[in-house]
This record gives sequence, C-alpha cells and structure tokens, in this order.
Amino acid sequence: MAERKVKKSRVVTRKSAVQSAFPFSRSAQPVFASNGAKQPKYLTDYRSQAWSAYEAASIPAVSEEPWRRTSLRDLQAGSFAIPTPEQAAKLPPIPNALAPETSGDEYGGRAVLSPQGVDVELDDDLVSQGVIFTSLEEAALHHPQVLERVLGKLVSPSEDKFSSMTAAFAGKGIVLYVPAGVRVEKPLHSLFWGPGLSLAHFSHILVHIDDRAEASLVHEYQSPTEDGGQTLHSGIVELHVGENARLNFVEYQSWGRHVWNFSHERARVARDGHLDWVFGAVGSRLTKNFTEIDLVGQGAVGRMSGFYFTDGDQHLDHDTQQNHHAPNTTSDLLFKGALDDRSRSVWQGMIYVAPDAQKTDGYQSNPNLVLSKGARADSIPGLEILADDVRCTHGATVGKIDPEEVFYLQARGITADDAQRLIVEGFFDPILQRIHLEGLRRRFRQSIVDKLD
Repeated sequence: MAERKVKKSRVVTRKSAVQSAFPFSRSAQPVFASNGAKQPKYLTDYRSQAWSAYEAASIPAVSEEPWRRTSLRDLQAGSFAIPTPEQAAKLPPIPNALAPETSGDEYGGRAVLSPQGVDVELDDDLVSQGVIFTSLEEAALHHPQVLERVLGKLVSPSEDKFSSMTAAFAGKGIVLYVPAGVRVEKPLHSLFWGPGLSLAHFSHILVHIDDRAEASLVHEYQSPTEDGGQTLHSGIVELHVGENARLNFVEYQSWGRHVWNFSHERARVARDGHLDWVFGAVGSRLTKNFTEIDLVGQGAVGRMSGFYFTDGDQHLDHDTQQNHHAPNTTSDLLFKGALDDRSRSVWQGMIYVAPDAQKTDGYQSNPNLVLSKGARADSIPGLEILADDVRCTHGATVGKIDPEEVFYLQARGITADDAQRLIVEGFFDPILQRIHLEGLRRRFRQSIVDKLD
C-alpha cells in the first residue's frame, strides 16, 4: 500500500551555549610522511578543514533535535588527552582471549589497531589481485591515490563537533579497497583496541568496493572496563559500494563501561549495488551513533540489522537514516533492543524518499524488550516521502516479557530464570540469523548470555 505523501520539513536547531571544552591542540594532529617528504596536500587540506570546523563547533546540547534525548552534561570533556607514544607503551595489550578472533583460516586478512601501533596481514592471493587492506598511515604513504579517492567523501568534517574532531585527529584507521570485478571469498577482520583512562581514541574506517566487486568486513571495538574516570572514542566510517557490487559489513561494539562513544557512519550504494550492514552493541557508558545509507543508483539495496543490550546505567542512542535518491531502490532496517536495570536506549529512524525515487520499497522496525521497571526505551520511527508511487512502512514496539510465555516454559520444567533467558535469546535470533559467519554469530549470542548472567 502506498504511504501518503508528507510535507518535507527541516528542523532548525540552536548551537549549544557550551563552547569546546576539549583540550586538544593542533600539534596533536597526525602527520603521515616518509623519507623527508611532506604529507600529501589533500591530507593536509583535509586536516586543516577539520581543525577549522572543530574550533568553530560547540559541544552538542539537548536543544538540538538529534541530541534531545541524549545529554552530555556528565561528559568530562576537559579530562581527555590523546596518548603519547610513551603513554601508549604502558597501556594494557590486547588480551589473549581476543587474539584467536583476529587470525586463523576463517579470515582472508586481519588488522589490529591499538595505541601501541597497527598490525595488518592480507593473503598473498588477494594482494596479487590488487586488493588493498591496510592502515590509514600506510595508505597515505603507499596508496595516496586510493586514499584521496575515499577520504572525507561521505562524512564531512563539519557535521558536528565529533566528526570534525575525528577528522582532525584520527591517526588510526583501516582502508579497504577492492578493485572492479574482484571477489574476496573470505571475510576480512579488523579490531580497534582502546584501553586506558582519561584518554581520547579516534578511528577512521574507509571502504571502497568497486563495480562488480564483492567483500565482507568484520570490524570490532573493544576495551576493558576501568574504574576512576572516563575514556572517549570518536569514529568515522565511510562505505562506498559500486555498481553491481556487494559489501557485507559487520560492526560489534563492546567498549568498557567507562567509555563515551560517538560515531558518524555513512554508506553510498550505486546502481544495483547491495549493502548488508549488521550492528551489535553491548558496551560503553554512553553511545551516540549516526548511521546513514544513501541509495543513489537505480536498483540499489541497503539492509541494516542491529541489536543492542543495555544494563546498569548504560545509554545507547542510535540515529538511522535510509535515503532513497533513485527509483526502484530497497531499504530494510530491523533494530532490536533489550534493556535491564536503569539503562536507556534511544532509536530515531527516518526513511527519506526523493521526488524522483519512484517504486521505492522502504521498511523499518524497532522492537524493544524491557526487562526491569527502571529501564526505558524511546523509539521514534519516521517517514519523509516526496514521491507518490512507493511502499514505505515502519513500526516500533516497547514491551515486557509476557508472563504467559514464562508460565508455559515453567510448566515444562524450566526455571523462571532459564525461561527468561530462552525468551530473550529467541527475541534476538532474527538478527543473529542475518550474520553469515558462524563463529561471529556464536560470539554475538554469547554476549547476550553474558548480559543475562
């Protein structure tokens, strides 16, 4: 059934009265150069633009619509410092428990990013086919044309304080480039490790899948929980999917409970391209995530699947946008969340259909399962449709576990705790089934079990 056309509107927001309290200086910007040569001009210009935007922007406030339900009042902005090499050397290394996930035959390449440095490996046969999977620094030094082609093309440094800060200071990142017609059979895996207190970590993930190419990338954010302060992470993700190309991208966020996490992520899908994007979020003290898919070519498909599980005093805010800019495009979003203790989730979703994007098929759904009286889920779906031959639907629910379901399981000899566990695991199963890697699916399921325990 066609959705009625709604009037296009724009929200006018006020700047926060609180100016920048972050103590970062321009001297902390990374410089990628070798053998006495200067840093590439496009990279210097990009950093300069980001720095200017960073100085001009204010810390977001609840007077701004995207931040109305997420306050940064308790963020200790002045306490963060970018770790020096000497400080980085003293930080905890990646635990052995994570190491097996970054190696082995399941993946065709691996990358580990930590304050101590970046370690990247890629199968020789992929290298021979022209696949580039490397660090941000190595891309600037050895593949400058590729980096210039993708850097800052989707996420502008001037979007807000956090995007400009990331663009200005991100020295750690991953660049994946797959040439036209190349199919990467095994998935690639990258891990960002961000330990420490009162530190600022920045990351930039850049993926370009050329026409008729195909690849899968699993990217994780991890850190231990540490007491006595806060830690900041701010990231940018830019994904380009070419014509008739396919990208499977999986993100898993398991930050420590002291981490304040911010990210801007945007994908562009060309004609007949296909993007399958899966999120998992169980960590951080507070997360504010902007995620956007731009379907710019006829026949483009974008699927977004996400799960989040909060407890304690966690606050996770996911702001998603499905933009249909061409006819015969399809988007499908399913985000599921469970909340316990005093935690809170916010999901704000919008499907936008441009005037020429006829035959659009857009869908979004956000069911939430509230496990305690003190938890709260805010779910705000939205449609902005400027074409008249479309099918767009949305839905959101917030509810508790049905006591009759628990009684049914108890009547068959299952304890109340095990009954709740089974119901929650079943609630998340549709998301987990969208993860094609069995090992990763087991890890996601284990993270849910750990929360229930």
